[in-house]
Amino acid sequence: MDAGVALAWALPFGVSLAAVGSAFGLGKAVSAAMEAMGRQPEAAGKIQTGMIIGCAFIEALTIYALLTVILLMGKVPAPGVKETAMLIDTVRAWMG
Repeated sequence: MDAGVALAWALPFGVSLAAVGSAFGLGKAVSAAMEAMGRQPEAAGKIQTGMIIGCAFIEALTIYALLTVILLMGKVPAPGVKETAMLIDTVRAWMG
């Protein structure tokens, strides 16, 4: 496997890992904020402000990962005639 193929496989996995990590982080942040607001309703404004700022930072990291993937997609070489023919033969073999 050459570097171009490895990059082509790694990019979708990388952005999906970033999205899953962001989802877990946002879920934990919002859950903790809601619990804190339930325990101390008079501080809800300050808690909500902190939660929104934290969520913005978490989302920014996900967007950075997406932009990195978009930039690296230009480095993935286009398949040549030989690779395309091999791919077509492989798909035909899978289909029966």
